[in-house]
Amino acid sequence: MTAALVVVIAMALVFNYTNGFHDSSNAIAIAISTRALTPRVALAVAAVMNVVGALLSTGVAVTVAKGIIDTPLGGAGLRVLFASLVGAVLWNVTTWYFGLPSSSSQALIGGMVGAGLAAGIPVYWVSGVVGKVVLPMVLSPVVGFIGAYVVMIAVYWVLRRANPHKVERGFRAAQIVSSASLALGHGLQDAQKSMGVILIALIVAGRHHGDAVPLWVILVCAAAMAAGTYAGGWRIMRTLGRRIFPVRPPHGFVAEATSSIVLYLTTFLIAAPISTTHVITSSVMGVGSTERVSAVRWGVAREIVVAWVMTLPAAAVVAALAYGATNLVA
Repeated sequence: MTAALVVVIAMALVFNYTNGFHDSSNAIAIAISTRALTPRVALAVAAVMNVVGALLSTGVAVTVAKGIIDTPLGGAGLRVLFASLVGAVLWNVTTWYFGLPSSSSQALIGGMVGAGLAAGIPVYWVSGVVGKVVLPMVLSPVVGFIGAYVVMIAVYWVLRRANPHKVERGFRAAQIVSSASLALGHGLQDAQKSMGVILIALIVAGRHHGDAVPLWVILVCAAAMAAGTYAGGWRIMRTLGRRIFPVRPPHGFVAEATSSIVLYLTTFLIAAPISTTHVITSSVMGVGSTERVSAVRWGVAREIVVAWVMTLPAAAVVAALAYGATNLVA
């Protein structure tokens, strides 16, 4: 039992590491593309703010731990969690390889659902998967797109007579704050998902009781994500920073600030595990649409949406196969 628990915890940290290098682009790609920050400084800022975010809340962790599947106690539960993480990690690596900013959150939830179905255990479809995952993940990009569009229009109107060069310089400086804020939101959301998996692993192994996430779990998850973030996700940065829409500092600030607000609200108000990737990508599309509809490269956007749609079922299938493999060697 102890060895299996250690393996699950290690795999959860591997997932957090891949989440870091996969999703680090969310917080810093725009700041780098507008030259508000150099790549290494941006990565360092994102890594630090991810740690801070991980220390501020555990509500999402509890949702992941207890709101998706009814994990059985003992070795069977640990096999379900291990298979869930295998599905999530493999999808993260695959989408990173192709430079697609897909959702690590969806990958993990998909992995949990797939492994749960393969194990024949209850899945909380209505209250958990739909209520806490699917609806927030569908609505949050919509809110990000509309919010970024409206705010960008307001910025254009307020600064319509301002000197364009001064505006660019001012927003480039402001992006240091907005990108750090977005990295904080990423830590609030994504670091907690691995915390939730480790929490339920400790519970099913009989090593922990209650909903409180141990401090050491928070710290190791934060450290793993920070390490992955600092390693960078250059393939995805190119997609988010340039291929969707050629972002300038005003666009970057508005997209990052809007995304941060969405992340904070969903974390603290409803503890829903939403996708940082979905929110910032839709916000970039929103600010780009204020220029003209054709300014956004909708072909690239379509590729990203396809990856979004495929993430949950693909991770579920891989996790189900992984669970079957664990049964063969158990």
